[in-house]
This record gives sequence, C-alpha cells and structure tokens, in this order.
Amino acid sequence: MRIKRHRLYLNDDTPCEYQKSPCRGGRMTPRLLVIHYTAGASARSSINWFMNPDARASAHLVIGRDGAITQLVPFNTVAWHAGASQWNDLSGLNRHSIGIELDNAGRLQRHGNGWRSWFGRDYSADEVLEARHRHETEVSAWHLFTAEQIETTVEVATVLFGHYGLEDVVGHDDISPGRKADPGPAFPLAALRSRLLGRREDQLPRMVTTTSLNIRSGPGVEHATLNGGPLPTDTPVEIMAEDGVWRRVTALSPVNGIADLEGWVHGRYLKAPIG
Repeated sequence: MRIKRHRLYLNDDTPCEYQKSPCRGGRMTPRLLVIHYTAGASARSSINWFMNPDARASAHLVIGRDGAITQLVPFNTVAWHAGASQWNDLSGLNRHSIGIELDNAGRLQRHGNGWRSWFGRDYSADEVLEARHRHETEVSAWHLFTAEQIETTVEVATVLFGHYGLEDVVGHDDISPGRKADPGPAFPLAALRSRLLGRREDQLPRMVTTTSLNIRSGPGVEHATLNGGPLPTDTPVEIMAEDGVWRRVTALSPVNGIADLEGWVHGRYLKAPIG
C-alpha cells in the first residue's frame, strides 16, 4: 500500500474504492489516528449513510469484514468522525485526526442462547467476546472483529504513520470517554499502538503457555472456547488485560492457521519467556 495525493493506493497504480462523502470540512494536517466500529449491519450500509448529507457524519476509511477498504474523504481533509472530543492538548479531534471505521455490530444483547444486535441480527457465541470495557464496571458482549479486518487495519495504519508521521493511535472511547464505547475491548488497540509506535515503554507484557490451553470469549470457564484454539504449549502471547486470575491475550504466532488469535486464558498456565 501507499498514499498518493492523500488517497490510499493498494499498489503503485490501483487506488482503493473511493466514494466522495459530502460530510467533510476543510483542510487539516493529521496528528492522530482514531479507530471506530460502525455499529451497523454492513460496510455498505455504513458507507451509504456516510454518503447521505443528512448524516453529518463520515470517516476517511471504512474497512469491511472481508478486509475491503473504501475511502470517503482524503487524508488531508476533515472528516466528521470524532464529535466532541479531546486528547492531551488537542480538542475537536475532527480537525487533527484520521478516522477509520471497522464494520462491526458493536455491543450486543443476550437473546436466548446467543446474542442480538440493536438492528436485530443474531450472533453465536464464537462471534462474541464477553468482557468489561475499561471505562465500565459490568461485563458486556462485543462483536468480534475478523482477522482480515485487523490485518488490514495494521497495514493501513503502518502506511499512514509512515506517510504523515502520526503521533498516536487511539479509540473513539479514548477521546470521548463516557460518550462513546468504540472500538471496545474486542479490538486489540494496545497491540496496534505497540506495533506502530515501537517504543519500549509501550510494549505489552509477554508470556508463553505452559500447556495446551483453552482460549475463551470471556474471563471464566462459563464462557465459550474460541474456534482456532486451544493454544499449543509454548505459544508466545501478549497480555492485553487482566480480570482476577484470567488474562486476555493475543497469540504472537499463528494458531491453527489463525493469526493474532485473541481471547481469555487462565493465568496459572502462563509463564515468563526464557531469555
């Protein structure tokens, strides 16, 4: 990937799909990258909404669940994705940031033996992470992102950081705490930040598994095991979060063909790596 004239190209000659959203402002110099989920039924429905002048909302990019990318606003132009927001010395983050929307239903509600989105679609346990949002006290259910989405987001973010010299990557919930919950605990934001910034103080704790270890959708044996597990013995992982004896981890090597497998494991079966 590369950037030419503030548009994203998949290679030297092929731009990603581009639709010109009318919901935009003037020129800006981006300093941050902001990650969102759409809380919508599909990437196409979200794109259609951002193309509607009445929406008064947009983003620079929408990434579908298959990893497909659509650009709606050039990267040097204000998109209306952040709303009332603040981060360190900056306020009104629309004027200072690039916004990426990931096609994802967001927070889900229990429905029978599964889960249901606000727009009425049902989800099975293997599509859901049960976890506490870091700004909340109760466990909620969150629609999982796909490996394709996360891989594409990492690739796009790397290109954006290299081209614009961005200072940080944050969630909508970081810049609008209490008002917004996206991208929520199902998105590995800390791992993405660590990879992009590469500063030693930003590195997450790393451990390895001491046995073949089930990986679950939430912190407890009552939560479903995830497809792709268990984690083999000596699998290196990064610790994303803690809940009692449970640890939310991201596998640092592919597990059964799945890259960046993420979920909850019992901390008793982790140890510090040697060396």
